[in-house]
Amino acid sequence: MENEVKIWLYDILNAINEIDSFFIDIPKTYAVYQNDLRTRRAVERNIEIIGEAINRILKVNENIQISDARKVVDTRNRIIHGYDSVSDEMIWSIVIKYIPKLQTEIETILHTDDSNQNIE
Repeated sequence: MENEVKIWLYDILNAINEIDSFFIDIPKTYAVYQNDLRTRRAVERNIEIIGEAINRILKVNENIQISDARKVVDTRNRIIHGYDSVSDEMIWSIVIKYIPKLQTEIETILHTDDSNQNIE
């Protein structure tokens, strides 16, 4: 795997870990999220980073399989360019439903690559 792709995969994991860190001292509930402007903006920023990293990965290596990659990139674009059409519900849905799955996929991709490198 290209080094830059690996860096972007780690950027995705770092953004996911940062999102998770926002909920260490507070309940991970929609009500708490919705009432905390700083957390909402920080989560949105990390989703932007995830979307940009996925976009870069796909441009360099379209064979890397990331579920709903195009949707994540589209969400990133929507947050940046259509900020007034982004709902808290949409972002929260991504945090709860998609982010855990994405984390598992990225960890698997990195682990598989590390295993393949050890064989060579």
